[in-house]
Amino acid sequence: MSGRARLALCAYAATLLAAGALIPLVDGVGWLVQAAVLLGVQSGVGALARRVPLARTLTIGVQTLVTLLLLSLVFVRDHALFGVLPGPEALMRLGELLVAGGEDVGTYAIPAPMTDGIKLMVVGGVVLIGLAVDALAVTFRSAAPAGLPLLALYSVAAGLSDGGASWLWFLLAASGYLLLLLAEGRDRLSQWGRVFGGAARNSGGLADGLAGVGGGSSPVRTGRRIGVLALGIALVAPLALPALDSGLLGGKGPGNGRGSGGGTISAVNPLVSLQNNLNQPDNREVMTYRSNIENPQSLYLRILALDEFNGSEWRSSTRRLTDVPDRLPQPTGLGRDVSVTEVRTNISASRSYQQTYLPLPYPASEVRVGGRWRYEPEGRTLVGDDGQTTRGAQYEVGSLVVEPTAAQLAAAGPPPEELVREYTQVPGSLPGVVAETAEQVTEGASNAYEQAVKLQDWFASDGGFTYDTTVTSGTGSSAIARFLRDREGFCIHFSFSMAAMARTLGIPARVAVGFTPGTMKADGAISVGLRDAHAWPELYFEGVGWTRFEPTPSRGSTPSWTRPEVPTDSASDVAQPSADTSAEPSAAPSAEDSCPPQLRQEGGCGPSQEPGAALPTDRGTPAGTVLLVVLAAVLVLVLPLSPLLWRTRARNRRLGSGGRTPADAAARTLAAWREISDEAWDHGIAPDESLTPRKAAARIVRLGRLDTTAAEAVHRIAGSVEQVLYAPEPRPSAGLAEDALTVRAGLRASAGRGARLRATLLPRSSVRVVWAVAERRTALAERWAGRPGAGRWTARLRRLTRQHG
Repeated sequence: MSGRARLALCAYAATLLAAGALIPLVDGVGWLVQAAVLLGVQSGVGALARRVPLARTLTIGVQTLVTLLLLSLVFVRDHALFGVLPGPEALMRLGELLVAGGEDVGTYAIPAPMTDGIKLMVVGGVVLIGLAVDALAVTFRSAAPAGLPLLALYSVAAGLSDGGASWLWFLLAASGYLLLLLAEGRDRLSQWGRVFGGAARNSGGLADGLAGVGGGSSPVRTGRRIGVLALGIALVAPLALPALDSGLLGGKGPGNGRGSGGGTISAVNPLVSLQNNLNQPDNREVMTYRSNIENPQSLYLRILALDEFNGSEWRSSTRRLTDVPDRLPQPTGLGRDVSVTEVRTNISASRSYQQTYLPLPYPASEVRVGGRWRYEPEGRTLVGDDGQTTRGAQYEVGSLVVEPTAAQLAAAGPPPEELVREYTQVPGSLPGVVAETAEQVTEGASNAYEQAVKLQDWFASDGGFTYDTTVTSGTGSSAIARFLRDREGFCIHFSFSMAAMARTLGIPARVAVGFTPGTMKADGAISVGLRDAHAWPELYFEGVGWTRFEPTPSRGSTPSWTRPEVPTDSASDVAQPSADTSAEPSAAPSAEDSCPPQLRQEGGCGPSQEPGAALPTDRGTPAGTVLLVVLAAVLVLVLPLSPLLWRTRARNRRLGSGGRTPADAAARTLAAWREISDEAWDHGIAPDESLTPRKAAARIVRLGRLDTTAAEAVHRIAGSVEQVLYAPEPRPSAGLAEDALTVRAGLRASAGRGARLRATLLPRSSVRVVWAVAERRTALAERWAGRPGAGRWTARLRRLTRQHG
C-alpha cells in the first residue's frame, strides 16, 4: 500500500472514531453505518482524483460534488432529478430538512430521536468533517491541522453528551488522530529514505536515529509534541463548554431525564422528552389540580396543537399572539345544538416543571394566571412571554365539556374551504402506503365521522398494533411508514399516523400534546406525573369543532362519541379511567375489563386477534435504474468539465518527474516547451510551427505581455529546446517544470478575468484530443485497408448503404 493510500485510510478511520462521540446524542447507530458508507465513497473518489492526477482544488471540488450527489440520493431522492441530481426542488428540500433539524437539535432531549432533519445534520456533518480531514491530511499532506475538524467534532459531542461515556469516545478520537499523525510521519520519512538524528547513544544503536536510549529523532519528537498538544486541547475544551440540561442544544429547565430535575417536558416543542417521560422509573409529579367536573378522568390537559406536517416532523405553525382576553372567544365550529357544560379547574404546577406553554383543559373559556402570558387564538393556547414558564405556576381555568352525539358528528356539514386547505396538507414525501392504508381501513364508511371511528378502532384494537415506548420515536414520513409496517410504537406514532391518514381522506386533522387526566389522590386532588405525558389526534367537524380521538391502546380514554352503542347523555359514561382502555378487537376499544390494571398500565393487554395482512411496501428504485441514473449524472457533470480535466492531466504529465537518462531529460524539455506553447494558446496566442524556439519565445513574451521573471523563464526553456534539437551534446537545464509554471502564472496575471476563465474551463489546446482521435482513426482505417479481403467487405458495406439510403 502506498504512503498516500495509507494516509487516506487513516484519515477515514480517524473521522469515524471521532464521529463515535455522537452516538450518545441520538437514538440508534444506523446513521453511523450510513455515514461510514458515504465517507468511504468520498474517500475513494478522492483517491481516484489524486491518482489521475488532478489539481488539489479540483480533487476537493470533485469530492464535494460527489458528496452532494450522495446526500441527494440518500435524503431527497424523491425531489432530485432522476433521483440523484440536486435540482432546485432537492436543494430546497435539503434546506427545509436542515432548518427542521436545527429546530430539533435545539429542542429534543438527549438521546434525541433520529428525525430526518437530525439525521441529515449528523450524517452530513460527519461527511463534511471527513472531507475536511481528507483534504488537509491527504490532499495537502498536512495531518496536524486535520486535528482541528476532528477536535471540533469531538468537542461538540462531548459538550452535549452530559459526560456519558466521554472517556471512551475521547480515547477513540485521540487514537484516530495519533494514527493519522504517525501515518503522515511515516509517509514523509519514506520519501527521504533514512533520517539521521545524530550518533547513537550506544555502540549498538541504530544509525538512522529513529531509536536509541535517549528518545526518538526530531520528526518523531515533533509528532509527539503535536499529539500531546492536540489531546490536551481536546481534553480541556469540553470543560469550557456550558452544561446543557434540557434540549439537545438548550431550552429552559432540565429535560434529559437525569439529575434532580430531569425528565420534565421543558423545551418549546413538548415532544422533545415525551418518550423519556414515559420511560421514567419514577412517575414524578409535575402538577396537581382540582376540578368540579363530574368525571375528572375525562379531563385532558392540553399544551398545544401541532398543525403543520412538512414531511420530517409535525410542529406548531408560527402564528400571531395577542393579549390574554378576560373571556376567550367561542371555539371555532362549535354549534348551539351541541351539549356543553362549563367547569372550573384549579391547577398547581411543580417547581421542577418548566414549559413555555400553559397546560389547559380544552377548550378553555377563561384563564386566570399571573405572569407574562400571551394568547394564540387558532390553537387556543397560552404562551409564555419574555422567559415566562410554568415553573411553580398556580392558575384557575374555566373550560367547556363538549359532548356531541354520534349522530351530530355523522351529520356534520363540509368544513370551511380555508380550513380544509390548511389542515389537509400532506407533504410530497409521504409514502403512498399511508393513503392506501387509509382507504383500505375506512372502506364502507359513508361519512367523515365513520372514517374517523374506523381509523381509531383499527389503531386501538383491530389492526394488531402493540404499545411500546422503547421504539425509536421518529416523527417524519418515513417514521409513519415504518410504524404502519412494524405496528409497534407509542402515542406519538399512533396520533401522527392517524392524523396523516385522516388528512389523506380530506378530514382536517392536527395533533394535540399534553397530559392524560392523571391519578386521584386521597385528598381529592388529581396528580399528573411524567408518565401521563400523551399525544392524541384532533379532527375537525363542522358544528362541533376540533374533536378528540384516541387511537393509542392502553392509554387515555376512548371518547364517548366514538362508541355509538353507549348512551351519550350520561355524564358518568363520558370516559374510562386513565390507562384503562381496551385491547379487545371490537368497536369499543375501552370495553375490556378482564385485563389486570397493572398489565394495562404497562401496555401488555395487546389485541386478541392476529395482526392483519402485511401492508404493501415500497421496494424503492431498482438497483439497475439507480446505476443508470448515476452514470447519466456523471456523464452530464463530467462532459462539460472534460476539457478542463484533460488539460490538467496533460499539464501534470508533462511537468511530472521522469527518468534520469539523457533521452528522458530531452523528453522532459520538449514536454515543458509543449506545455508553455499550449498555455499561451489557451490565452489566445496561437502556436506558429514555422518559428524557431527563440523567435516563438519572443512572440509569447510580446503578445502575452509577460513580466521580466516570466520572460526569462520562457527564454530558458527555449534555450534548452535548442540544446536538445541542435547541440551535438545537449546540456538540458534543471527546473524546467518550475519555469513552465512561472510562465503560466505570468500569462494568467496579464490576462483579463474572462480570458482566464476561458483558459481554465475551455482551453483552446484541448483540440489536440480531437486531432489525436482523428489520427488514430486514420491509422486504424489504413491498417484495415491493408488487411486481406478488406476491399470486398468495404464494397459490400457501400452496396448495403445505397440500398437503405
